[in-house]
Amino acid sequence: MTNTFNQVTDSIKNASTWQQKYREIMLLGKTLPLLPDELKIDDALVPGCESKVWMFVEFDLTENALVVIGDSDTRIVKGLLALILALYNGLTPEQVIKVDAYEEFEKLGLISHLSPSRGNGVKAIVEKIKIMAQQKTL
Repeated sequence: MTNTFNQVTDSIKNASTWQQKYREIMLLGKTLPLLPDELKIDDALVPGCESKVWMFVEFDLTENALVVIGDSDTRIVKGLLALILALYNGLTPEQVIKVDAYEEFEKLGLISHLSPSRGNGVKAIVEKIKIMAQQKTL
């Protein structure tokens, strides 16, 4: 895992109840930079998310790494998005393909507490990132 992901998940790992984990995820969402309104376009929406999630996946040639930016119209999804971005940003496309976000969320004790629609949203976000990474490895 990336150092960034380990840093942002420490408080979630240390939370003993779901309410505490939920609060930490919400706080994490506040750290995600706001996406300018001009980037909140339909083409950037992640299909399969009940909430609006705008995401851009770029490839930094000098670092050989993916750079993902995004935003959401709901606080909890924004926090989950911040977790996902911390997990994948800075990885090479090959590393992105290998990382299992579901497994990492399970280790944090989050999967069993996500509603089906939020779980599907997380899956859709991760899928989009992995598709973009796969295109970079071809």
